[in-house]
Amino acid sequence: MKILFIGGSGVISRAATQHTIAAGHELWLLNRGKRRPVEGARVLVADTANGESMRAALRGHTWDVVVQWIAFAPADIQRDLELFRDSARQYIFISSASVYQKPLAHYLITESTPRANPYWEYSRLKIACEQQLEAAHHATGFPGVIVRPSLTYGEDQVPLVLNAWNQSWTAISRMRRGAPVIIPGDGNSLWTITHNTDFAQGLTGLFGNPATHGEAFHITSDEVLTWNQIFQLTAQAAGVSEPRFIHIPSDFIISCVPAVEGTLLGDKAVSAVFDNTKIKRFVPSFTAKVPFALGIRQTMTWFDADPARQQIDRAADQRWDKLTAVYASALAQARMAFAAG
Repeated sequence: MKILFIGGSGVISRAATQHTIAAGHELWLLNRGKRRPVEGARVLVADTANGESMRAALRGHTWDVVVQWIAFAPADIQRDLELFRDSARQYIFISSASVYQKPLAHYLITESTPRANPYWEYSRLKIACEQQLEAAHHATGFPGVIVRPSLTYGEDQVPLVLNAWNQSWTAISRMRRGAPVIIPGDGNSLWTITHNTDFAQGLTGLFGNPATHGEAFHITSDEVLTWNQIFQLTAQAAGVSEPRFIHIPSDFIISCVPAVEGTLLGDKAVSAVFDNTKIKRFVPSFTAKVPFALGIRQTMTWFDADPARQQIDRAADQRWDKLTAVYASALAQARMAFAAG
């Protein structure tokens, strides 16, 4: 099949790129051309924020599958509807599992779980994108498909809540030097973390299937862990036998650092357990093969192989130092106030 990825170089999409090429498909990447070309893929250079630039790059092409990795607002979907209305047999929009309602009415998330996220604008925009794509399918038969990844990582990503996403070694650096590492809440909420190679298997299994048109799928691991377990497994993989974990209520964290409200109350502070029955029905070969204990060891091996990869977000590091100190002070004052009667 002739397949186009718009984007294709991020943590999640990189594994899908490799999997697609290995499967023998003709893969094209549409991007700004500023990254090293992916071996085995062809590149179309365009400004993905400029519809006319994209139109010029795409002229004369037709596609069996288009995967849109970097659409974050309804205007992006509207542009793509115009670009691919007559040139794509299947259009896959990468959304987010954070679109599901917060708080949940039922612990087990299916694709029919209502969508509503009052805490995170990112999620609300993804919902709006989904609704626009659904409306186009119902109105004109546009071959849109919605795919919702949850927290997905690869060898170069340490997927811990409150970590620095672009410099995720920051949390490991804190563990190894004995600095406190924050776990929001009591750490007992349930979470699902998916390796990008597992996600890639599920995604590529949808390619070219017309029965997927108008459907939505989440693609996640079946492994469910508490955040306490996730942090402990990460510490073990990093060779830290006695990490200094500190539990801080999410509300306290948000009052000090308001910018994290979306990723906490709108996502990771809420239990996320997914029913993968639907993706397994459409892709019978799909099964998540990489448990977190194995995947995070692979991540540690990648980072330790080259110290230059161990970049630290200094601002985030200092922010967590300040937050843990403020919380310790607040606890001490509370103890004194209650001890005094």
